[in-house]
Amino acid sequence: MSAPTTSPAAGDTEDPSQGSATAAKVPAGTETDTGTAEQGADGTPAPSSPAAAATGSATEPVPGRAAERRPASRAGRGLRITRTAAASASLLSGLLLGFGLYTFGLTGLQEQHSQANLYRVLDKQLSQATAPLGPAADGAPLAILDIPAVGLRQTVVVEGSTGADLARGPGHVRDTVLPGQNGVSVLMGRRGTFGAPFARLDKLRPGDKIDVTTGQGSFSYTVSTPAQGTPVIDGFQNRLVLVTGDSTWIPTHAVYLGAHLDGDPAPAGSKRVRRGDLDKPLVSDADVWPALQLWGLALVVAVALTVWLASVWDRRAVYLSTVPVLAALLWCVYENAALLLPNLY
Repeated sequence: MSAPTTSPAAGDTEDPSQGSATAAKVPAGTETDTGTAEQGADGTPAPSSPAAAATGSATEPVPGRAAERRPASRAGRGLRITRTAAASASLLSGLLLGFGLYTFGLTGLQEQHSQANLYRVLDKQLSQATAPLGPAADGAPLAILDIPAVGLRQTVVVEGSTGADLARGPGHVRDTVLPGQNGVSVLMGRRGTFGAPFARLDKLRPGDKIDVTTGQGSFSYTVSTPAQGTPVIDGFQNRLVLVTGDSTWIPTHAVYLGAHLDGDPAPAGSKRVRRGDLDKPLVSDADVWPALQLWGLALVVAVALTVWLASVWDRRAVYLSTVPVLAALLWCVYENAALLLPNLY
């Protein structure tokens, strides 16, 4: 009795020629589309070749690695942004702190230097009888002011009351007569910066003396109206009015002190010039904007050049060479920025 034969299914019949072609195309040991490995002649799975394993490990994506890379990239970008913001905030804080130190500390040294130079010039003019008796150039020395009650001595008064003028010392308002002359003379002075010559003006009381020396001689005034927030109005024809801010921190209005002349006045000089808008109390010196922009641009260029040089040369040598230049440029920036403050500040 013969054994029963099993006939292949309808779809399992394979053309021998096609089977050989398929075998030629698909090498043993590779996975088919269904994910199963080709089998050898004996029906056992064929071992994978080392080259195939290496290729598979190199090309197959690791599950979850791309997802892990994206959060890490975002974290690194956020860290860089945070560091940049912190560095910018630290730099801005340092610049503001330096400006405050310059404004309330170093401007006094600058004013003392200007006063020393102005005193030498005016002393020579007084000895030669060439001191101005009328209108003069902005910042030119005109008189020497002494107020013993508040410790103000040998202070040179300059022509003009703009911010730049008052950075050198008390300023004479250009449309008024000179101290000691017939009429009303007005002097302005800073309250908190550039030496603050009028910082203690509110300490003066009626009866205190104010002495002024000009090219016409020495004159003495007696305080008649203490510092107040309104312009001085009294019955004296020949008087001196001192003006400053109401605060050493943030002045909001001007205060005025009046004093009358003891003795006879000197004749007034030539016709006074008209007062400009920048000569009024608590006005910022807008004329310094172009200079401030140029000095700021020079500072930025110098910083960029320093950073570049430090990347290609020895850092220590570069910093030793450029720090003095950067400090000088920063001083000029601070100086012009301080002139933007109110002129009585």
